[in-house]
Amino acid sequence: MMMMRLLTFWAVNTLLLWTAAELFDSVRYSGATPLLLAGLLFGIAHTVIKPVLVLLTLPLTVLTLGLFLLVINALLLLLVAAVVPGFQVGGFGAAMLAAFFISCLGLVLNLLFGRR
Repeated sequence: MMMMRLLTFWAVNTLLLWTAAELFDSVRYSGATPLLLAGLLFGIAHTVIKPVLVLLTLPLTVLTLGLFLLVINALLLLLVAAVVPGFQVGGFGAAMLAAFFISCLGLVLNLLFGRR
């Protein structure tokens, strides 16, 4: 059961990145392998790195009413782009736009198909 959840999490992250790449010219990938690897690393970054960053930036996140979470998501997206060859994001502004889109679509998917 846990393996199925992990595979689903990976697939959803990959789908979100693929959708962002299809909609925004500034998010690009050179094939299935970089996209799958980016989806895996983006999921790991969200699971491991994001909670630490949220804790470290909690006062700023509270002060901005949670909007700083988009900056954290954009930074994680840029980190994945820096680590995965063949997956590119065209700068911080593009990462912010893609992070906003990914967050919104992820929220919708979670509301529709998330655990109950």
